[in-house]
Amino acid sequence: MSTPVAQYELALAPISNLDSYTSLVHNTPLLSAEEEYELASRLQQDGDLEAAQRLVLSHLRFVSRIAKGYSGYGLPVADLIQEGNIGLMKAVKRFDPEKGVRLVSFAVHWIRAEIHEYVIRNWRIVKIATTKAQRKLFFNLRSAKKRLGWLNQEEVEAVAEDLGVTPNNVLDMERRLAQPDTSFDLPSDADDDDNNFSPAAYITGPDNSDPSLKLEHDDYENYQHQKLSNALATLDDRSRDIVSQRWLNDDKKATLHTLADQYQVSAERIRQIESNAMKKLKTLMA
Repeated sequence: MSTPVAQYELALAPISNLDSYTSLVHNTPLLSAEEEYELASRLQQDGDLEAAQRLVLSHLRFVSRIAKGYSGYGLPVADLIQEGNIGLMKAVKRFDPEKGVRLVSFAVHWIRAEIHEYVIRNWRIVKIATTKAQRKLFFNLRSAKKRLGWLNQEEVEAVAEDLGVTPNNVLDMERRLAQPDTSFDLPSDADDDDNNFSPAAYITGPDNSDPSLKLEHDDYENYQHQKLSNALATLDDRSRDIVSQRWLNDDKKATLHTLADQYQVSAERIRQIESNAMKKLKTLMA
C-alpha cells in the first residue's frame, strides 16, 4: 500500500489518465470533522507538512467535481483540475480550524478563483475579461440566457439586475463572447482571393508607420517651430522671458508670483504682459 506522501505526489503530478486519477482521488477516504480539526491545528501550530498533505488528499475529489463543471469552455479537464488543486493548496495553507467552518466550504472560493483565472487566460488568445463586472458576466452570461440568439432589451436589463452590473456591461460581454479569435494574417496555404478578409489587409498601423506621412509630419513640426521662433524674436526681452518661463520651459512652469518677484512688479502686471505677448504671438503665428 502506498504511503500518504507517495499518494500526494501521484495525485498532484501532471494528469496523464483522467480515469485513473479520478479513481485514485475517490478512493482516498474523507476526513471526519474531528480529524480535519486535528490536522489543521497541527499544520497551523507546528507547520506539519504531513497534516497538510492529508488535508489536500482528502479534498481532491471536490476539486475534480468543481473542475468538471467548467468543461464547457473547451479546455482540458485535466488542466482545470490541476489549477483547482493549486487553489485547494492555497486554501489549506490559509485555513483556520478555530472558525468553525469545514475546509470544503472555505476552499470552494480558492478552487474556483484559480480555475476562473486559468479559463480567462486560456479561453481566448485575446483576454476577454479584465474588470470585475466583465469576469462576473463571463462566467454567468451563458447560463443566464434562456435561448440561443441575442438578448432582447428586457432580458439584458434582467441579467444586469441579477448580476449587479449595468446593461451596457451585459451588451459588451455578449458581443465579446460572440466574436471568435481571428488571425491577423491569413495562413500560408490560404488563397489570394481570401486576402481581403484578412485583418492585415484593412487594419492600418499608426500614422508614423508610413515613411511619407512621417516626413510630412516632421516637416510641419519644423515649420511651426520656425514660425514660433520668428514670432518670439519680435517680443521685447522681458515679454519673451515671461512667455518662455510660463509656457515653453521643459521644467515646472513659473507662477505669476515668482515672475513678479523676479521683475519687482505686481502679479497682475505680469499677467498683463503675458496676455499682450500671447495676443501678438497668435497674430504672427496665424
